[in-house]
Amino acid sequence: MIPKAELHCHLEGSVPPGLARELAARNGLDLPHGLFGANGHYAWTDFLSFLDSYDRVCGVLRKPRDFGDILYSYLQRSAAEGAVYVEMFCSPERPKALGIPYAVWLGALVDAVDRARRDFGIEARLIAICIRHLGPDRALALAQQVVAEPHPYVVALGMGGDEGKFTPADFAPAYRLAYENGLGCTIHAGEVRGPESVWAAIRDLPVTRIGHGVRSSEDPKLLEELVRRGIALEVCPGSNLALGLYPERAAHPLHRLIESGVRVTLSSDDPPFFHTTLGAEYDNAGLDAATLRKITRTAIEVSFAEQSLKAKLLKGVAA
Repeated sequence: MIPKAELHCHLEGSVPPGLARELAARNGLDLPHGLFGANGHYAWTDFLSFLDSYDRVCGVLRKPRDFGDILYSYLQRSAAEGAVYVEMFCSPERPKALGIPYAVWLGALVDAVDRARRDFGIEARLIAICIRHLGPDRALALAQQVVAEPHPYVVALGMGGDEGKFTPADFAPAYRLAYENGLGCTIHAGEVRGPESVWAAIRDLPVTRIGHGVRSSEDPKLLEELVRRGIALEVCPGSNLALGLYPERAAHPLHRLIESGVRVTLSSDDPPFFHTTLGAEYDNAGLDAATLRKITRTAIEVSFAEQSLKAKLLKGVAA
């Protein structure tokens, strides 16, 4: 089995239907009508209905333990597919809305990472993400909290949400604070919006990775700049296809990005919503074993893990 590493997965987006039912029952909640289709999968038809379905799944989360159980469950499933390392996007906004203190929420996630390492031999780190459409002030407040309450497992600041709201420059204060305090930086761009969103991100923010970034393939000059800077793309083909960015796998730019020399990694984004897994992303990439191993090495190299852990993981991948 080819060893794998994942850099782009959302905590709440990793909840499979069975676990959603289990959490709802544990918290005495009824799952919303229409959440599941006849086949038992999450039911949605387009990007907006996907976001609605995602939010309704988040409604079953009530306690710190719930967040920890989601992470532990995902790491268990990933390890079974050969994953040696996962970076998980985690938004402090959701527990905050529930009245869960940041330290308590983080403690549940840290415990899940430690248990997964002990039980499955997989390593994991956390990326705190702000929500773009909630605005720059909320992003700065989040960055300030992460910096004020540091933990070695929280290794970076990221941003998801609506690419059409605000500009990367609006979030420069949050990213500058994170960067100056030793955190890695990544941002979703070049998914729904075109190459201009990636240009803006790499011009105005200290990012070394781009979440998705597949629309960079439309601009040869941008590809050259990404190669020159060594900026990596967290590519999620299954997500892109499910959301209709590309009509079929043959149209997806994964291979063109690799051929251009851009550093590329493979991830699953919101796997149960898009009927994929990290293992499926590797299996369906249409790449030979040597290239897939190189992608894993690249993911570890551009990860935000500490250097000692990178060295250990790279040694394991080589072996």
